[in-house]
Amino acid sequence: MNSWAQSEGQPGLGYIFWREGEEGGAGPIAKNLGPERTEAIREQLGLKVGDAAFFVGGDPKVFTKFAGLARTRVGTELGLVDENRFEFVWIVDFPMFELNEETGLVDFSHNPFSMPQGELEALNTRDPLDILAYQYDIVCNGYELCSGAIRNHRADVMLRAFEIVGMGAEDVESAFGGMLNAFRYGAPPHGGLAPGIDRIVMLLAGQTAIREVIAFPMNQQGQDLLMSAPSPVEDKQLKELHIRTALPIKA
Repeated sequence: MNSWAQSEGQPGLGYIFWREGEEGGAGPIAKNLGPERTEAIREQLGLKVGDAAFFVGGDPKVFTKFAGLARTRVGTELGLVDENRFEFVWIVDFPMFELNEETGLVDFSHNPFSMPQGELEALNTRDPLDILAYQYDIVCNGYELCSGAIRNHRADVMLRAFEIVGMGAEDVESAFGGMLNAFRYGAPPHGGLAPGIDRIVMLLAGQTAIREVIAFPMNQQGQDLLMSAPSPVEDKQLKELHIRTALPIKA
């Protein structure tokens, strides 16, 4: 597992082994924690002699995804994953806002047009980073099949949400005036989700790569070899669309 972690671009995978006749656990982490804390970990996880625990750390956006991959690998190698079942789960309560790592300012975390939970009152009274949105996914066997939301249908809520991320009313009117006007005319509450049919077919076909089930898969250069795309564009076509190409200068 440690070698596999390194092959995935990680520095390694921390571990503790619990062996027969050994007080506490074995491994560098166990040695640093000491027998008492190591035993507390074993009891909390419900482990016994012969078991092991693996650890990952670092940036949560990186290590949480890697931890999921590690769990799946262990489950698959030990035959703990039932390949003949479809397990579904709803993912709900996405955060409405997050801190932008580059600017340090509050930004939308996902979809700015979703309805925040608590609506205008939440936007006016709560810490933006504590506000959740009516956004949701359906996941099957670890693959996202559908993504959707309850959409915002109120102009006052939309203006306030964009104000929190530093966008004034004039800017919002300029960028999304048509949507705001639709809200003002009385857009009803609405929402939905969009299923990924190709991902559903992938699961039904017993595949793990979506390229195996889509009609025209592209290669790593973004080319569709079956349709010979992209293809050269004629000057006439460029003129019709008022587009000028700027090809790289060859050395």
